[in-house]
Amino acid sequence: MPPAVKALRHAGVHISLTEGELPALLQGLRARELHAALVFSQPGDQLDLDDDFELYPLLHDPLQLVLPEDHRCADRTHVPLEELRDDDWIGAADPRDPCDRLLSWACAQHSFEPVHTLRTDDYAVVRGFVAAGAGVALIPRLALGPPREDVAVRQLKGAPLAREISVAVLRTTAARSIRELVEALTEQARLIQRRWSDADADAGLA
Repeated sequence: MPPAVKALRHAGVHISLTEGELPALLQGLRARELHAALVFSQPGDQLDLDDDFELYPLLHDPLQLVLPEDHRCADRTHVPLEELRDDDWIGAADPRDPCDRLLSWACAQHSFEPVHTLRTDDYAVVRGFVAAGAGVALIPRLALGPPREDVAVRQLKGAPLAREISVAVLRTTAARSIRELVEALTEQARLIQRRWSDADADAGLA
C-alpha cells in the first residue's frame, strides 16, 4: 500500500487511509464514506460480499511458520503441521481472522485444534513472543518484516496455506481515482510476487 499511495500522490491523487475490521469497512463502502477497501480472506471465502461489490484480486500471500530458534523443528525446511499439535500458538486478536480460521481448518485435518496462548494483531509483537519461546505462529509473508536471528521462518509441509488480498469497491463507483488506485496496487502486487519468486529461486525453493 505505501508505494502505491506515494505513486498516486505524485500523480496528484490524494489518498486518505482508514484502518478497520471487515464489517466496518463494508459498511463504510455502502455508506459511501469509503471508496475502496483493501481486504484479505482465506481461499474460497466470499467475504459476505453481495452483488453490489466488485472484488479485484491482488496477491496470494502465503503463511509462513515462525518458530523459536531453538525449537525442535527449526532445523527443517518444511515442518509437518501434525508435529506441532502440542505447541502453543500465537494468533490474531480476533479469532475470526481468516489466517486463524485457515490454521484451525488445517489442524482439523490432523484431528487437533490449535491452542492460542496470546492474541495480537501486531506482527512485531508476535515475533517477539515467538523468540521468547511463548509459542509458534503463522505470519503472512507480506508481514514478516526484517529477518531476525532469534526466530526461524519455515514452511509447512504439504499444500501451502495462504491469504488472498483484494480490493473491494462498489460496482456503482465510477471515480477515475479508484481505477488508478486499483492499477497502482496491482502493479505493486506484481513487483512483490516477482521479488518473492527471485528470492525463492536463490534459496532453491522455486
